[in-house]
This record gives sequence, C-alpha cells and structure tokens, in this order.
Amino acid sequence: MISTQTSYTSSTTKPLYKGTQIVWYILGALEVFLAFRFVLKLLGANPAAGFTKFIYGVTYIFSAPFNNVFRFNRVGGSIFEWTTLLAMIVYWIAAVGIVKLFLMSKTVSTPEAAVKLNKQEEQ
Repeated sequence: MISTQTSYTSSTTKPLYKGTQIVWYILGALEVFLAFRFVLKLLGANPAAGFTKFIYGVTYIFSAPFNNVFRFNRVGGSIFEWTTLLAMIVYWIAAVGIVKLFLMSKTVSTPEAAVKLNKQEEQ
C-alpha cells in the first residue's frame, strides 16, 4: 500500500482546498440566482416588481451569452427559458473544469504518480 500522506501535508494543500471552496461557492450562488430567474420567468412574475427586477438584472450578464441559442416557449405570461437551463449547465461544467485544473497542481509523491499513471494506462 502506498502512503498518500505526503500530498495531504503539502504546503499547497490548504490554498488548493480554499480555491476549490471559492469556486464551488461562486457556482452555488450563481446557480441559485439563475434558478430564481428560471422559476420567475416560468411563473410569469411581474418584471416591474423589485425582487424580480433585481434577479433579472443580476442574472442578465450570465444568461445573455445564451439568449439566442434556443427560442423561448411562451404560454400566456409564462416563459420556459431553455437558455437559462443551458447557462446553468455550462457554468457547472466550467466550475468542474476549474476545480480539476486546481487539483492538477496538487503535490504528489513519485509512488503516487506511478500508481495513478498505471491506472490511466489501464483505462
């Protein structure tokens, strides 16, 4: 059995952990705001109401790049905004990628690296 203790006691472990926590926190906040946007549009919320205007204003910059990908489905005053769901998925994938990049810089011992490389060869 190979000891992985060296990677957990490295001087880079705590900053990497904090970095991943920050990424997940930002993603969580963004996902909550986008989920509010989706639900408010779906339920036909009054766009002039303070809370609705705030949510639409905060999330516009994050949903705007996806606005022309799909058409909006309107039923009465409700809008099923596929683009918001797409934005949520894309930002989640981006966060996973950023965390993976952070973890790539984690210190590993030579035996750990050898084991991990062998596992990758087997796949």
